[in-house]
Formats: sequence, structure tokens, C-alpha cells
Amino acid sequence: MRLRLLSGTDLVEGLAEALAGGRPVAPAPEPRLSAALSVDEPVTEPDAAAVVTTSGSTGEPKAVVLSASAIRFAAGATHDRLGGPGDWVCALPTQHVAGLMTIARAVVAGTRVLFARGDLADLPPVAGRSYLSLVAAQLDRALDDPGTTARLRDYAAVLVGGGALPAGLRARAERAGVRLVATYGMSETCGGCVYDGLPLAGVRVELDDGRISLGGPMAFSGYRLRPDLTAEVLAGDLVRTRDRGRWVGGRLQVLGRLDDVVISGGENVDLGAAQLASDREFGAAAVVLLAVPDQRWGSRIVAVTTLPLTLAEVRKRLEPVLGRAATPKELRRVADLAYTSIGKIDRTALQRSWAGKGGHGQAG
Repeated sequence: MRLRLLSGTDLVEGLAEALAGGRPVAPAPEPRLSAALSVDEPVTEPDAAAVVTTSGSTGEPKAVVLSASAIRFAAGATHDRLGGPGDWVCALPTQHVAGLMTIARAVVAGTRVLFARGDLADLPPVAGRSYLSLVAAQLDRALDDPGTTARLRDYAAVLVGGGALPAGLRARAERAGVRLVATYGMSETCGGCVYDGLPLAGVRVELDDGRISLGGPMAFSGYRLRPDLTAEVLAGDLVRTRDRGRWVGGRLQVLGRLDDVVISGGENVDLGAAQLASDREFGAAAVVLLAVPDQRWGSRIVAVTTLPLTLAEVRKRLEPVLGRAATPKELRRVADLAYTSIGKIDRTALQRSWAGKGGHGQAG
């Protein structure tokens, strides 16, 4: 069967038909990722219901094939964990798995799908049991507005995924009375499948020298027309991620990407851990740490921010918690940070901008 390319509200009916055995759907992607869909080629994977594009951490466009059974399992397991079916508000781009799964959960449960803008300015009032899915940047901005915060309190749960949830942001939301659930997963696992560090029922988490693998019925069928890539990631129903993790008190703690560990001046620097420390000190993604090539250091840790901070201030506050190797050697102030369409910091774009000498810099 050939793909149906759909977007926005059209995905509700299209996904319902695909889950009932109709033609698989593909949320209309960003233009740079569209080639990965190969829309002129038939979809041959059994039970295929949706194909979602992703660039992953490498920037290489891929298309993830999700079966109807995987989507149904993921939706049902989510409702089982959260306490039962409810309406879902989609405030995320539908071309990403997080946005698509807000639609899928409602379709599977037979409940309503409502749409809201990314800034939540038109967040609908809650009528009955309702859920909302966000990324951390959306939540951070929403908590600055008392009216939006009050509406968030009415949701049975507000799921936050798309990256690490800063501890300070979680505490701020909980003080405001928002019922927050931190999710971990990816396109290849129908989105989040580990909630607040605990796998959903039927989901397995395996650690191999700290590398996280996720197994269960929510696993993807393969990368579209890329059996080579599929073989690198998928073994049966086990998805090998590029993330590092550990168990803490019986819960999975995601430490960052495998390629987040760089060598600077002969020392290992964990960029994921360093970014979390920076977020605690300055606020979520207020000061973004990057590793750039350096002939002397191997990798040089630098910082990008929109705040009126000096390099001396940043170093003074971060060096006691990060150590010298992980403390930024250079700071650039920019007018705006780069974000992906789902609201995550676009590190690839920031790296390109740094190489292009964008912004006003200080070195030390």
C-alpha cells in the first residue's frame, strides 16, 4: 500500500482508518526530511499504520515505520499507567511522534482530540478527564503565565518529553499544582514508554555497559527502505538507543547521549550532565553548552546564551560544580537560540552558527 501524506486535523480520521487496516499515513514532515518517506514506493511492512520522519542525533533523515499493533499497545499502556482513557490535547507538531501519539491515544480509546497552539494561548478548558503532552520549553513558558498555569492544573496529567526535564522546572510545576509525568522514548518506540523512570507495563529496559535498550510490543517495524540501519538498531522487539542510563532507586535515570561524552584536555566531559547542571544554575536551556573542535584541547567546551551574562559570571557559577575541564572556555551572546520544530534546542544549528562566528563572544 502507498502512503497517505496528511497533516493537522486530517490525521485524526486518517490514522483511525490506518489502525483499522487502511492505508498507512505519514504526517507531512519538514521539507528537509521529506525524501526519507519515499512516497512513490509502496509500504511493505506487515500491519504498517504510520510512518514518521526523524533526524535522530546524527542529522541523517530517516523514516520510522510503526505498526497498528505497536501504536495500539503504546496507547493502551499509557492509559493504564495514567489511570484511564481521556481526551487528548495536541499542542505539539503532528509531524513528530509525540504529536502523532496524542492523536493515536485518543483514536484508540475513542475519546476526543483537541488542538492547541504551541504557545498554549488557546489551550481549551478541560471538560472531563483530559491529558496534555508538552516539551520542557513549552512548560517553562506556560508557568510564567498565571492563567495558563491555572488551566494546566485541570489536566489529569501533563506529559513532558523530548529531552531531560530539569529538576528545577519539575519542582516549579509541582509547586503550581500541575500533575507532571516525565516521559522517555523515541520515534522508534511510539514515543514515550518509560514514565517517571518506570517502564510502562509490557515494556523492558535493558542496560548494556550503560547503553539503554527498550523492548516490547511498542517497537517499530523498521526504517523505511533502510534494512541496513534497521539491523543496527532493532533486534526482535528490542530497540538499541544511543542513550546512556542507570538505575537509581529502581527508576531509570537517563544520563545523556553516548556521544555526549567528549575529551577536553585529556579529561572526559559528560555534556549531558554538564547541561543539566547549567540548567539548574541558570534555568532550562538558558545557557547552552557545546563541544567544538580544538587543536589544543581536542574538544573545547563553549556556551551560548541570550542572557546578559559575562564569561566570568558563567565560569564562577559553573566551575565549582563542573570542574575546570567542563567549564566553558568561551561565551557568545546571541539574539535567539535555535530550536527544532518540536521545541527542543537545535544543537546542530548552534554548532553551525558557532563555526560561522555568529553572536558576540568572550574568550578566556
